[in-house]
Amino acid sequence: MTEKLDTLDTRRIAVFLLFAFGLAWATSLAIYLTGGLGESPMVFPELGISLALVLLAGPVMWSPALAHLLTRLVTREGWEEPRLRPRLRRGWPYWLAAWLLPGLLTILGMVVFFLIFRRYYDPSLSTLRGMLETTLPEGVEMEGLNLWVLTAVQVGQALLIAPVVNSIATFGEEFGWRAYLQPKLMPLGLRRALILTGVIWGVWHWPVILMGYNYGFDYPGAPFLGLLAMVWFTVALGVLLGWLTLKGESVWPAVIGHAAVNGVAGLGVIFLQGEPNTLLGPTPVGLVGGLGFTLAAAVILLLLVERPESG
Repeated sequence: MTEKLDTLDTRRIAVFLLFAFGLAWATSLAIYLTGGLGESPMVFPELGISLALVLLAGPVMWSPALAHLLTRLVTREGWEEPRLRPRLRRGWPYWLAAWLLPGLLTILGMVVFFLIFRRYYDPSLSTLRGMLETTLPEGVEMEGLNLWVLTAVQVGQALLIAPVVNSIATFGEEFGWRAYLQPKLMPLGLRRALILTGVIWGVWHWPVILMGYNYGFDYPGAPFLGLLAMVWFTVALGVLLGWLTLKGESVWPAVIGHAAVNGVAGLGVIFLQGEPNTLLGPTPVGLVGGLGFTLAAAVILLLLVERPESG
């Protein structure tokens, strides 16, 4: 273990983390000081876009990518292997897995959640009905709409289209975590690198979790147990995304996979009634809702063959 630690590029790892956390946490502080997530001033009121949303989608989500660029510049590392080549000819199966697997794993966790906590399942889709009543154009009647057909259409869009649309945002994270930090941690071994990258990724989220992001505040131990739940989720998802990056020999499968998760994550809310413990589900950031990702990560870690790798 001592020899492995000696081969770590600790200086560049420290510089990268300083930039990634510094930019994200400083921006999160600005969000907190300007009203937090719930009372943030509106930047584009007609579109419902708040300052918090702009800062989250911009400086926060793109801080790992900026950290990657800045670290290479500051430390004069060069650009020999930024892992931007798509490598579709050899890696297309992992692109396909990244495209479809997150949605299927999210649906699996959602189904398990509602099987365990049946009182929260709403077959009438009243949540979707309420959303439509406030957004439908004048002259369109609810009676003429089949909510289950609309749900199927939404699921199809989330599975097929969201991975492309959302990839603009998720590239900002993956170009940092999977394209830079994970390779730098490879001297620790594949399993340790995947897990530690996921832990760091989860801790990076902590300021917004403390402001109620993903879990809110209405659960036992809020908001601090939410910090641990987020790390659990990012480790599980990070192992999957990290494995896709390794096998696809490119960061793009991770970008697509992360985008797919973001696109389908809210699906469980459509079927929800009542107020469940958000630490459990039905979204994949919950321990039960994220069961599919936990199982996938466990299988990957068990079957992974260790091999020497450098950053």
